[in-house]
Amino acid sequence: MAFSFSQLAGSDSISVMGIINLSPDSFYSKSRHVSICDVLRTAEKMVLEGAHILDIGAESTRPGSKAISISLELERLLPIVKKLTREFKIPISVDTYKADIASAVLNEGTSVINDISALGTGNTMANLVAQHKAGIVLMHMQGTPEIMQIKPLYKDVCVEVLDFLSKRVILAEKAGIESSSIAIDPGIGFGKTITHNIELIAKLDKLKFLDKQILLGVSRKSFIGERLNLEPAQRLEGSIAAGIVGIINGANILRVHDVGPTVRAIQITQELMKAKCNND
Repeated sequence: MAFSFSQLAGSDSISVMGIINLSPDSFYSKSRHVSICDVLRTAEKMVLEGAHILDIGAESTRPGSKAISISLELERLLPIVKKLTREFKIPISVDTYKADIASAVLNEGTSVINDISALGTGNTMANLVAQHKAGIVLMHMQGTPEIMQIKPLYKDVCVEVLDFLSKRVILAEKAGIESSSIAIDPGIGFGKTITHNIELIAKLDKLKFLDKQILLGVSRKSFIGERLNLEPAQRLEGSIAAGIVGIINGANILRVHDVGPTVRAIQITQELMKAKCNND
């Protein structure tokens, strides 16, 4: 049976994706993990707090970061993925754009590939995901992590992101990936200025045209820090505020470092949204 994003938290609910970083240079130092025991403790805590899926990344994609070798990425990932897929019932996602990595982790039971290149490395990734009946997150990025924040430029960021994701969804479906197994991500902070990020969140409902679950990753990102003049460790409230506005505007999945506070904020948001609908 193919993985379906709509089944993560039910058709009327918002899903929470917990972030677990295995790279030593991720932008938020508290999200870095150096041992299997550390990862397992964090994963257990996130599951208890209400995470619906865990996203594991072994290569930092922060602005200015450089790619690591396939061998190093596998060395970091495989022991963790093997443990998590066997010890936890919730789906495991792996954050990678490399087909060799995807092949290895899918063979170990990974349910989702979170591809920041949105199949930009060729058809092999799409074919692998289709063969394993897995899910895929297609994210928009202008440039590469190493250069993406060097003067990003758009005529209309919302139109261009929608057009890009529309084309990548078609590629995914042509490869045989189930429609419900595809989620889209506007790529907040990936080749965007503060203004671009804010506009994308404010107009997120435009992506509903693609009829896919929308994943939003705003957790502790730099646009929040720049607006509030705060370091990553102090950006929790801003992250939750941006995520909630994203939900109101159409997001179905929030990718976050802080599962518990986010889950509680979502619960209140949904109660208020439901009450508004009942009163209209």
